[in-house]
Amino acid sequence: MAERNVLICGASIAGPALAFWLKRHGMRPVIVERAPELRTGGQSVDVRGAGKEVLRRMNLEQAIRARTTHEAGLAFVDPRGRVKARISSEALDGKGPTAELEILRGEFARVLYDATREDTEYLFGDRVASLTETGDRVRVGFLHGPEREFDLVIAADGIGSKTRQLVFGDEARIRSLGLYIAYFTIPREPSDDNWARWYNAPGSRSLVLRPDNVGTTRALLTFLSPPRGHERLGQDEQKDVLRRVFADAGWQVPRALAGLAETTDFYFEAIGQVRMPRWSRGRVALVGDAAYCASPISGMGTSLALVGAYVLAGELSRHADHAEAFAAYERVMRPYVAQAQDVPSVAPRLANPKTRAGIALSHTVLRFATAPGVRQLLGRLLTPPAEAIVLPDYGVS
Repeated sequence: MAERNVLICGASIAGPALAFWLKRHGMRPVIVERAPELRTGGQSVDVRGAGKEVLRRMNLEQAIRARTTHEAGLAFVDPRGRVKARISSEALDGKGPTAELEILRGEFARVLYDATREDTEYLFGDRVASLTETGDRVRVGFLHGPEREFDLVIAADGIGSKTRQLVFGDEARIRSLGLYIAYFTIPREPSDDNWARWYNAPGSRSLVLRPDNVGTTRALLTFLSPPRGHERLGQDEQKDVLRRVFADAGWQVPRALAGLAETTDFYFEAIGQVRMPRWSRGRVALVGDAAYCASPISGMGTSLALVGAYVLAGELSRHADHAEAFAAYERVMRPYVAQAQDVPSVAPRLANPKTRAGIALSHTVLRFATAPGVRQLLGRLLTPPAEAIVLPDYGVS
């Protein structure tokens, strides 16, 4: 089989992971990333189950362990900061909200970049502007760089993938979960320890403060709302939305809102899932959130990205015909994706009660998180689904 030249769009998790495995299988990966340099900001992500096994096969598990946030678990607090319930990282058989491998997204991206930069061409500060199939090649026009040709193009550029839109148009259906989330970093204070703290305010609003391993604190502001297009606003307008929504929320919300002015890694999104009838068309395929975003609520985004990259590269190594490889990739991944996306529609509302009474009831339930009956309920709402995949062996390590 001739060496394939593969363009990957996106340098977060799925893209570099795919490049890693493509190179192992004798292909030539090129990654284009619209950011001017590697994006090292972002919140904690976790790796579970099959995703952890992929890391082992990449010989990167120890590198990830060395950079974990050491989060002890999740504490639920009231307006005075008093802990009303705790779920430790060991609770729920270690499959609760805090995973064994909890790492900042930027730290994870750095590990993958370091593992691939010597044998992968990275094109920072650019993106795909046009794609034209020419029989056995894809002619790619870039926003800034010169036109080039590739055997295949893989979109790994997130839930709002511009590459996906170029090829699939409006085929992607985004399932809204009725939730907005803002992520950003704020200065650490003496009261911050190694427990994440979750505060619910009336009106279906919440603030989560999470520890990191670099001397700062990661803040998440979430609120329930039907789709209003906030995600399409500019950053200053999005911050104004947060200031209005959380103006009277209490606890350490004023601290978080004050941090909006100076933060350098602000990210705001409408939480949803990507549902696609197919993940490939011609010589273009999708991987990670661009294909099957399960949403942060699922707890499976990073594992899906790692497993999808591993399987896609493996199937391309097995099949000379890219169409057969893409079809096999879908057959292996579809059941895993379907289970990861099986997020209860009530989960956002249960996590963000509207009234003080609802918040008090939630705290009462959470206090008994390890009791058999409650454990079963929380296992459904707070922990990722069981594995639905047996990783194939593609003959490399």
